[in-house]
Amino acid sequence: VQLQASGGGLVQPGGFLRLSCAGSGRSFSSYIIGWFRQAPGKEREFAAAITWNGGNTYYADSVKGRCTISRDNAKNTVYLQMNSLKPEDTAVYYCASASPQPQILRSISNAGGYENWGQGTQVTVSS
Repeated sequence: VQLQASGGGLVQPGGFLRLSCAGSGRSFSSYIIGWFRQAPGKEREFAAAITWNGGNTYYADSVKGRCTISRDNAKNTVYLQMNSLKPEDTAVYYCASASPQPQILRSISNAGGYENWGQGTQVTVSS
């Protein structure tokens, strides 16, 4: 599956953005989709993930309560709604897909478990 992230931009602190991850291929609905982010000079970190049918969602502590991940398999798209944005949310955001294997679910925040990555979309939170 090929992925393309979009929706980033410049937003003021306290603002919101909705990121989209569009996938190609009929098998999109069978994959776990995760969002990761990488700030300048820092390692890539997990933000959120959603299982193939949207039945389970996972969040990093840093975004929990402010972000919501969802998916529309009819549109082959996963969304990350980001509210109450903070300057520390500034990063390039990537979406990635992973096979629905038990070992992946046990370590869903591990970037190494994801097979395909989209290009990133820049999110900048600044006044």
